[in-house]
Amino acid sequence: MNYDVIIIGAGPAGIFTALELIKKQSGKKILMIEKGKPVDRRHCPKAEVGYCVQCKPNCAITTGFSGAGAFSDGKLSLSREVGGDFPSLVGEDFAQELIDYTDKIYLEFGADTKVEGIYEGDEIKLIRKRAIKAGLKLVDCPIRHLGTEKAQQLYLNIQDYLLDHGVEILFESECENILLENGRCCGVYVKERSTQRTITGEHIVIATGRRGADWLEKVCAENGIAHQPGTVDIGVRVECRNEIMELINKVLYEGKLIGYPKPWKNKVRTFCQNPGGFVAQENYDNYLAVVNGHSYKDLKSSNTNLAILVSHNFTEPFNQPIAYAQKVGELTNMLGAGHILVQRYGDILDGKRTWAKELSQSNIQPTLKDAVAGDITAAMPYRAMTNIIEFIKMLDEVVPGFASDETLLYSPELKFYSNKVKMDQNLNTNIKGLHCLGDSSGWTRGLMMASAMGVLMGRKLLEEEK
Repeated sequence: MNYDVIIIGAGPAGIFTALELIKKQSGKKILMIEKGKPVDRRHCPKAEVGYCVQCKPNCAITTGFSGAGAFSDGKLSLSREVGGDFPSLVGEDFAQELIDYTDKIYLEFGADTKVEGIYEGDEIKLIRKRAIKAGLKLVDCPIRHLGTEKAQQLYLNIQDYLLDHGVEILFESECENILLENGRCCGVYVKERSTQRTITGEHIVIATGRRGADWLEKVCAENGIAHQPGTVDIGVRVECRNEIMELINKVLYEGKLIGYPKPWKNKVRTFCQNPGGFVAQENYDNYLAVVNGHSYKDLKSSNTNLAILVSHNFTEPFNQPIAYAQKVGELTNMLGAGHILVQRYGDILDGKRTWAKELSQSNIQPTLKDAVAGDITAAMPYRAMTNIIEFIKMLDEVVPGFASDETLLYSPELKFYSNKVKMDQNLNTNIKGLHCLGDSSGWTRGLMMASAMGVLMGRKLLEEEK
């Protein structure tokens, strides 16, 4: 079996590579390989049973057509300032052009026409003044919110479009490695249920997302793909009452704030804010349970949740940032007996664990019902925990009440970004015929930037043909 383009992973980067090739009527024979299920068959049993059942072989929230991001909160960041280092690779103005173009495609498939975070007035000035005073940078970023449940329909529309236009998709199939011959990548080794086979192709595009970060790290090491250690984010998911976040929810919808708290001045940022949202659990192949947030269009809670992430960059001699973050997660899972841990901010400051009875008496009731009250500081590295505490104090100057004793912190919130694959502006690696995209490449973070990178990949494959 031979294809013009083989795409490993059916997340946003891979999807938009295929879409661009179809829209430009390339006529290329395209194969997508996805370890999860079609979007219409992705279903989390927790909605019925009330707790995570550790789905095997893959978590329905993190794998399947449209990837992990679409089933969390479904936000499209419409600014080049948000979403990774891709603009530094191709140029900031061009990156914004790609985002604008990609956004129109999302609208074609049913995205909400309303854009959040473009409010203008005295209230935005007040928030910015408070941020400056606190030593934080407020990033302006319009947001198109798909919503967790609406994103599923949108990506189903895209899935049907690709299938109707001749794209072949192997679901519940896993790429085990790439095939190299004479220094060129010319195919992949695929495990499809109990069958193993080799599939060849002219161009191989790896777009496995954060879910495949550790897999790609191994592939790079085994096949001599030039790369460098990337960043990992270690942090917590914070939950407080909507009343506390009311101003930012109204004016910005998602407040993107960046700070460098003392004493280490590591980069700390807010991420994935969900007004009226729900804290959720995700599971990885190695049974690692991590926390995330969902935000629906129609279903709303009394709380707002957001991530606070501390960026970790490692230098010599250590070169395994993903393994480091996994160890933090494993230790936290151990303390929670396989569940997500939750602790009140005031208890952290008092040097005590949180007890279930105390949690039940608080104003803020957890939206992740099976989270276990405990002590996240027993597993969180001292440096990361100190950064988080100091950042929360800074945020309290922007959002009075954010540092309430009852504010909830869930752990572990981990973002695995693959080791950054070295590529040129044409998205070529040092291995001929091999390209890496999206969050798996280490160049993007998030739905929109990964999608835009996929659009560029489609165009580059067409240019090479000419």
